[in-house]
Amino acid sequence: MILPFGERAVLVEVPDLREVLALHRRLEASRPEGVLDLVPAARTVLVRVDPAVLSLSAARSWIEREDAAPLSPSGDRARTVEIPIVYDGADLDAAASALGLSVAALVDRHAQADWTVAFTGFAPGFGYLVSDEWPYDVPRLASPRTRVPTGAVGLAGEFTGAYPRETPGGWQLIGSTTAALFDPAASRPALLQPGDRVRFAPARLSASGSSPSGTAEDPAPPARNPAVRPERPAAEIVEPGPLTTVQDQGRPGHLAAGIAVSGAADRGALRTANRLVGNDEDAAGLEITLGGLRLTARHDLWVAVTGAWGPLSVDGCAVPGRAAVRVPAGAEFAVSAFTAGVRGYLAIRGGIDAPALLGSAATDVLSGLGPSRLIAGDVVRIGDRVAGPVPPEDLHPWTAPADVIEVPVAPGPRADWFTEQARAVLFDAVWTVSSDADRVGIRLDGPELARRVGGEVPSEAMLPGALQVPPLGRPVVLGPDGPVTGGYPVIGVVADAGRDLLAQARPGTRIRMRHARPQPR
Repeated sequence: MILPFGERAVLVEVPDLREVLALHRRLEASRPEGVLDLVPAARTVLVRVDPAVLSLSAARSWIEREDAAPLSPSGDRARTVEIPIVYDGADLDAAASALGLSVAALVDRHAQADWTVAFTGFAPGFGYLVSDEWPYDVPRLASPRTRVPTGAVGLAGEFTGAYPRETPGGWQLIGSTTAALFDPAASRPALLQPGDRVRFAPARLSASGSSPSGTAEDPAPPARNPAVRPERPAAEIVEPGPLTTVQDQGRPGHLAAGIAVSGAADRGALRTANRLVGNDEDAAGLEITLGGLRLTARHDLWVAVTGAWGPLSVDGCAVPGRAAVRVPAGAEFAVSAFTAGVRGYLAIRGGIDAPALLGSAATDVLSGLGPSRLIAGDVVRIGDRVAGPVPPEDLHPWTAPADVIEVPVAPGPRADWFTEQARAVLFDAVWTVSSDADRVGIRLDGPELARRVGGEVPSEAMLPGALQVPPLGRPVVLGPDGPVTGGYPVIGVVADAGRDLLAQARPGTRIRMRHARPQPR
């Protein structure tokens, strides 16, 4: 079954995980130009396209052909990854007892099984591994841990997996590994990719109780990775405000590795700021949340601020927004608290030159990928993304957001999980942005959306703009740094044009959903 997932994606639902692996293999082998992401999950494969290259109707026809094709043997094309493991997990005894096994028997079955990466998610590089030789269903912890150490190997349901970084988690921990599961600097950051075969290789503990290559229990804290380099410094941060990060247009095409798109929450505002100073539209800039940024120019700069509105000044003298402004060397440029909107975008002529991951310098606040959030004393380096002269006048006038923002919403894959009345209420009600709103997601206050089908969805891919509905019945709109997979049903998907509007919605902002116009087929 092919289900709609907004304007630019579909979700292909199949009976079981075996069929997911088979379909994903067929689609990957025949992948046409214009397919941005193929994301397998527990019972589905997400197909996301660039509609300028491949229409959704053409993508559907391709999927239907491949879904009906006979399954060919996978051969030996799958890559095999060996992961060293020490069976020293805190839940090893409890997991063995729950399965009616001795510890030795559990360890032997786990180590002897041939595992396959079914899909990824939860965190970049976290693979969900399955095996025909592992018949067990392991319950998750009743109370998830707030801290699972890097390298921990766990069990949950039919899956095993290893944590690439320290995160909360509810899996039962049976061991640890020193394998580099995710390395942002590598050409292939995620060690495990869907379809890979995996073998666990038991290792012995050293006399100190650590694995031969060092313990995964207490990894060294990651070094800051700010937008700071000694060459061509543009400006020094005096005060960053509540949250200032480096953003560009994001890193699409890596959802299957568990890597979110990220990028500017208001992409149009950043593109406009770049045009105002003569940059490439895709150049990196600074995303300033709620204002409060102050910086000192290291040499003469052209800058522009778009998006949210607030007073701007150079050495205390007011300057216009949404226009190119000259900041002399040594002068202080200040962005005061925003009086309308949430996120402002500061473009510097030449762009921000920051360390890139998979072609993007975007900061992902959920996964920790990309440059660290800026702090006082950071020095921002200027880039070479100049596209032309500084335009002689403003490109667009700026108007404050309306009292009620109208957001176009396209169909979601699990709309039929909700009652007919709930689907009507989604568009009839006036929703309010709650205080729980950030780059990961925006929780909306309003009427409860009643379910027709209970329970959680088996883990499936998510996209920015997805309207997930948790058990309390109030929707959450996923943001650019939202999770790559999830288990709450998606009733609708905010159309691409509406995501920029939501990026400027403050707590208390009222929102009306309207049906998105169908895209040309």
